[in-house]
Amino acid sequence: MEENSKIPETEIGTLGEFGLIEHLTKDFPLRNPQTKKGVGDDAAVIGFGDKEALVTTDLLLEGIHFDLRYVPLKHLGYKAAVVNFSDIYAMNGTPKQITVSLGISSRFTVEHIEALYAGIKLACEIYGVDLVGGDTSASVTGLVISITCLGEAASDEIVYRDGAKESDLICVSGDLGAAYMGLQLLERENKVAAGSGQEFQPDFSGKEYILERQLKPEARKDIIELLRSKGIKPTAMMDVSDGLSSELLHICKASDTGCRVYEDKIPIDYQTAVMAEELNMNLVTAAMNGGEDYELLFTVPLTDHEKIKDLDGVRMIGYITKPELGCALVTRDGAELPIKAQGWNAFGHGA
Repeated sequence: MEENSKIPETEIGTLGEFGLIEHLTKDFPLRNPQTKKGVGDDAAVIGFGDKEALVTTDLLLEGIHFDLRYVPLKHLGYKAAVVNFSDIYAMNGTPKQITVSLGISSRFTVEHIEALYAGIKLACEIYGVDLVGGDTSASVTGLVISITCLGEAASDEIVYRDGAKESDLICVSGDLGAAYMGLQLLERENKVAAGSGQEFQPDFSGKEYILERQLKPEARKDIIELLRSKGIKPTAMMDVSDGLSSELLHICKASDTGCRVYEDKIPIDYQTAVMAEELNMNLVTAAMNGGEDYELLFTVPLTDHEKIKDLDGVRMIGYITKPELGCALVTRDGAELPIKAQGWNAFGHGA
């Protein structure tokens, strides 16, 4: 092996999370016929008989993905499980099993970990998922959580990122930006508490929704079931974990298309708007780039317009274009702004 001094040094941050994954895995060919989809979507797809197995995994690190100064351990356990379920639903599948692996530092007690697992258990109960294994290890860097989720779907029901076609409608469930605003609120109150030097009780009245969106998100199982009941199969789909801008660019890149999204169509909750004004932040920027909403972003054929236009909890926000037109946000005054991925980057936040 070469000595370290002779190895070129490339900062991980120059590639970003997805660039790093692509760089590291591009030379790994798929060798088994059961592997239908490897790296590059919300979950891997493995074929077993009449149905396909879906596999996804998430790694959460204390100090990078969560701050235990204001995140209760039970909420953290719930969220850690649900974000994995969300990836399976984003493939139009159903989560079935999870494994949980933990790195635990010496400052945690058995009771702390019990609280974490209470949240995981609640998530499993609500979404009908089994805990089937995992691992634990000592950690010198705080709490580390790794959850792998297995799901299933019929082969002809799976929805990938790469199926969007020109003139498809772009839709999103729920509302956007609330989780990000909940995080801003928690971080602000945490700083105030740290600077007060005494017992401090934050006032969260009127902001319960954005706090819940950050601390206890939900996977949109209900939207998947609603689409199925209406006979609607998306042509492409992702969950909004890193921000709407980022996910739109992922779909358009994978599908070799462009898109137009309308500023005045982006669904935003009242509490999100109030918080953005209070913090003097641009509301649309927060909604486009905030991340952690775990809503579903999907495209459907234009012929499904009548089916989709009145669905409760679903909003049409734009359409797919030819790739040469690029990806743009159409402002309220008709200007077109290029969409840039400004959402969460695991290697761009002081990691």
